[in-house]
Amino acid sequence: MRFHHLKNNLSLVLILVAFIVLIGPFALNFHLRYPDEMYYTNAAVKMVQTGDFQTTFLGDGNLRFKKPILTYWFVLVPFKLFGVSPLTSRLFFLLAGAISIALSYWAAMLFFKKKNIAILTACILSSLPIWILSSSRSIPDIVLGLFMTLSSVGFIGFLKYGNSTPTKYHWMLYSGSALAFAAKGLPAVALCFIGILYLLANPWQRIDFRRLIHFPSIIFSIVISCYWYLVMYNAYGAEFINAFFEDQVGARVTYNPSLILKNLLKGIISAILIFVPWILFGFFGRKKFLLGLKVHEKAFIGFVVAWGCCLIILSAFVVKFYSRYFIPVIPITSILLAWWLIKQDFLANSRRLQIGIDILLVVNFVILLVGMYLNFQLPSNPWIWVQLFSAIGGMVLIWLISRSVAEKLPLLFSLSIFLAVFLTSTVTYHLSLPDAGKSIKTFLKENKVPKKSDIAYLGNLHIGSKIRIGIGADYFMTDLQEVNTQDIQANFDYVILEDDFLEKFQNKHFSIRLAAVNWNPKYFKEMFVSLWYGNQKETKWSFGKKFYWAVPLKGQGNQKQKR
Repeated sequence: MRFHHLKNNLSLVLILVAFIVLIGPFALNFHLRYPDEMYYTNAAVKMVQTGDFQTTFLGDGNLRFKKPILTYWFVLVPFKLFGVSPLTSRLFFLLAGAISIALSYWAAMLFFKKKNIAILTACILSSLPIWILSSSRSIPDIVLGLFMTLSSVGFIGFLKYGNSTPTKYHWMLYSGSALAFAAKGLPAVALCFIGILYLLANPWQRIDFRRLIHFPSIIFSIVISCYWYLVMYNAYGAEFINAFFEDQVGARVTYNPSLILKNLLKGIISAILIFVPWILFGFFGRKKFLLGLKVHEKAFIGFVVAWGCCLIILSAFVVKFYSRYFIPVIPITSILLAWWLIKQDFLANSRRLQIGIDILLVVNFVILLVGMYLNFQLPSNPWIWVQLFSAIGGMVLIWLISRSVAEKLPLLFSLSIFLAVFLTSTVTYHLSLPDAGKSIKTFLKENKVPKKSDIAYLGNLHIGSKIRIGIGADYFMTDLQEVNTQDIQANFDYVILEDDFLEKFQNKHFSIRLAAVNWNPKYFKEMFVSLWYGNQKETKWSFGKKFYWAVPLKGQGNQKQKR
């Protein structure tokens, strides 16, 4: 029975494994790191060092209350389990993206009872660029998406079973929303509120208010959603409340009519573009499929529209619009899109999907050539070559199967997108490595710098967060905003500084030496040209980012005993 169940879900298993394995090399290294990740990784390293798992700090030691605790724990837990590293900083976020795909598959099967809709849902969601990128970053969006997807399964349970809904869907609805609130705050409350109003008011499957009341799941959800907020309020009072609401409402909300209108237009356009190219396949099918819709189908469409409109309206009032704000509704919208495509029998003419796959394979081949060229010209490692040659086999396999098995085309289309990301990591490897964190870690090891040392950092804060992860929790690194050499001498054992700060430390009070030189991604053109002329070393020195190691002379070799 178990083997039969696994066989029936083999396509889902393949999607999930491929998503993790092929997106992993891009996600689990610092390829194209997103700036906001530093807030969560810096705080998690500090938590490991202090044992305080409640309070969130910036790299300079100041408190940061702008986001709830759950996203920090998504970084902290793998740090504690597996050590501090780029891989562990993003591991749980990649898994969150994969689990959300599985939940969306489950929700589609629950509501429509059709495996082809469920599999297509998984293919669509897993291959959306915004979903792949969000799963590759240690920021709250994919965590919010995971738990709102769990909550949406609960809502779909009510749409499916009405007033006879089993209790487990109460637990999913409320606990999913509560955990989403613990990940990003008020957006989860808005979606949950709109969802409940829809259940009470929709004309196709109206739910009795009493059927929504389930005290065990509600009380449990209130506790887990409010726990951290109460702890922080008890410890910091008005300082916490003011900082949190300033981020959630004050600093983000605009009342400028022209900006609201502009964001509204951006939201509508983004909501469509997010699903390209999949949404394009629906414009060539049957045009009368909306006639004769079943009651439960109307109810589901209404729910997705309600959630989508809610986020479009909310995003219109933000100071700066981001398409990632739509992450919470992308999974259920993927179900709606999959149902729409299946209703239109979009596979009846498989040629369009085959053309799409061929285009993606050409793109893969171009990325492969660039990756080969860079790895011939620059220092590489065996794993990169394994990626390149395994990708060649994958491309050939996808091309052969796409010519013989039409029903597998959606899956092959998704795998072609995964493969492009997989190959892209062989190119971005050279933009990110030698990584400043790894370079400094090697420097500390070679020079036998004592653990527990206090290290000041002066430079770009985003690079500083990479260095903090590279050296791990064994060293206490503090980001400095201002250069005061006397304070640094008095309070720190060592200093890491970017070349922009070198001049201020070239005096008799510090011993300075070069610690690392890294390629600077913004000079990619110069790097690429240097490969043609064979002067990579000189170009790297001219355009690369340099890091120096400064030792206050009075503290050299004399570690403070304050920890």
